[in-house]
Amino acid sequence: MKLLTEAIMKYLFGVILVGILLFLPAGTLRWNHGLLFMALLFIPMFIAGIIMYIKAPNLLRSRLNAKEKQSTQKDVINYSGIMFILAFVIAGLNYRFKWVFFPKGFVSIGSILFLISYLLFAEVLRENAYLSRTIEVQENQKVVDTGLYGIVRHPMYFATLFLFLSMPLILNSPISFLIMLSYIPIILKRIKNEEEVLEKELDGYSAYKEKVKYRLLPFIY
Repeated sequence: MKLLTEAIMKYLFGVILVGILLFLPAGTLRWNHGLLFMALLFIPMFIAGIIMYIKAPNLLRSRLNAKEKQSTQKDVINYSGIMFILAFVIAGLNYRFKWVFFPKGFVSIGSILFLISYLLFAEVLRENAYLSRTIEVQENQKVVDTGLYGIVRHPMYFATLFLFLSMPLILNSPISFLIMLSYIPIILKRIKNEEEVLEKELDGYSAYKEKVKYRLLPFIY
């Protein structure tokens, strides 16, 4: 019950916080793109939370833990938080004052990309039971080198990269898209520090790096 209560409280907090960041600047709740984004974000999240609570409560517990021990990762979280706040607030203001919008069809493309990225993220969670939100090596943790982990070393970040970049498309805000591009250097900084930790503390990770050459994007990086 403690885990369930914590999960529900954090979920509701997320819904309220994102809602405030979007709709308060927009000046109305009658913003279709904002409502679409809330539905695409929180309905799958609710379903995934139920599945994890039933099938993998330890994974849910680790995903709820966001307290980083690494100072570099604390900076990454702070930068990411600022990025999201700016992107959501600007999207709301963009709708309110009719600044600039994407060409017709971009919202649909963003919605499809968002759902595909969500499915990839779910597959990563299924493949890796040690997938914590924080940078740490858990007891009895082993290197996962199959499935998506056989293609890139950080498939979760691959999924979140496209997940986050699709958000401004759904919200129809080119300015927010430019803001969200800052996620690229942020995630590169996180990956660099994460790999340093894993090489030191996780047996077999150095060999895994030799086997899977690309960190984030196949044939690119």
